[in-house]
Amino acid sequence: MSITPEELAIHTLGPCRFASPIAGALDRRDRSRAVSLDHRMRFDDMIPADATPASAPDTPGFELAGARRELYFDPTHVRAGIVTCGGLCPGLNDVIRGLVMVLWHRYGVRHVDGFRYGYAGLNPGLNHEVVELNPRVVGRIHQHGGTILGTSRGPQDPAVMIDHLVERGVNILFTIGGDGTLRGAAALSAEARRRGIDLAVVGVPKTIDNDISFVEASFGFQTAVAAATHAITGAHTEAVAARRGVGLVKLMGRHSGFIAAYAALATNDANFVLIPEVAFPLEGEGGFLDALEQRLDRRDHAVVVVAEGAGQEFCDAQGTDKSGNKRLGDIGPVLRQRIETHFRGLDQPANVKYIDPSYIIRSVPATPADSVYCFRLAAYAVHAAMSGRTEMIVSRWHGRFIHVPIPLAVSERQRVDPLGEMWMSVLDATGQPAWG
Repeated sequence: MSITPEELAIHTLGPCRFASPIAGALDRRDRSRAVSLDHRMRFDDMIPADATPASAPDTPGFELAGARRELYFDPTHVRAGIVTCGGLCPGLNDVIRGLVMVLWHRYGVRHVDGFRYGYAGLNPGLNHEVVELNPRVVGRIHQHGGTILGTSRGPQDPAVMIDHLVERGVNILFTIGGDGTLRGAAALSAEARRRGIDLAVVGVPKTIDNDISFVEASFGFQTAVAAATHAITGAHTEAVAARRGVGLVKLMGRHSGFIAAYAALATNDANFVLIPEVAFPLEGEGGFLDALEQRLDRRDHAVVVVAEGAGQEFCDAQGTDKSGNKRLGDIGPVLRQRIETHFRGLDQPANVKYIDPSYIIRSVPATPADSVYCFRLAAYAVHAAMSGRTEMIVSRWHGRFIHVPIPLAVSERQRVDPLGEMWMSVLDATGQPAWG
């Protein structure tokens, strides 16, 4: 993928004129090992084999995240807002808590509005209450799944939302959500810029499917994988306990099969992993049902993991959801029915146990590792907003936290590479045919 430096440039509201209250702490750090925030993280970490230091390409780079010594906003005059949108995901409460704690304790911000039920909370005509957030309110919320602010799908009029933010005096807005949420954040930033309003809009990318570009791993993804492994283990237990047993597990993954692939690798119990990125034939020689038949003849049990967006050509789905996404057919029951019909036609038994843990997976509290990641993302989001960065998300790339412009983050969907090393590992672990 070719990226220009201009595509990686971050919008700023203007020059920083206020000394940061944490500038002294920054000056006390051991600078001998530190990388200056003026440095950039290389977009591409691969260097051609024949390159020398003198001939290595000058590749574009991402702006590094971190606290700045000078701020665009005077912390004593900041009112921040937080909104969570889209489906649930482990770690939402952790991010909310992290934003509030860093704003309050590091920058002395004393006004943080929590807007209820996604972007609907920014439309005063819908009469959703605004929650006043402070360390006491958010103190223990990270121990629970979901979001204390509630969430919803679907857009609202940017002009109406900006009017509401201006009326409440909000000059920093944190949007926690996925692709649609980030597009809404970009629209808010553009509307504010058009009207000459100083509003920093900073996104914390949230997608259980791990499908936002230039984000190594979305928060909550590792927690979702861990929860999904329990379903796969259960499916394996059910399968081996029955004659010619088939454990069928449907996991989340509309367009990207990362949860299915990672969970299958983590358990090593799956014999077939079906994802949206890899088309597979259902009937006929060499198809899925033929391969499943051979597996049952050989081992008397099988575990099948399917991502929700896989095999849509075998489903009947129509229309779009509130976010404008094409509705998916329910591949899980379809696959179960096709498996049972196939083996009934052969006059052979196939004892199918179907498990769909989708809402359990996305509603659990974050694991400790994910919780740490959430807090760090929140901290970097606050640092970016206070320095006047806008229309951007915080991310981690090649192990470091960076800033990514929203238009670039939503330019294309991150997907499993069918020719990549990770998918090759899935094929090695399952022994399934290399369809596609």
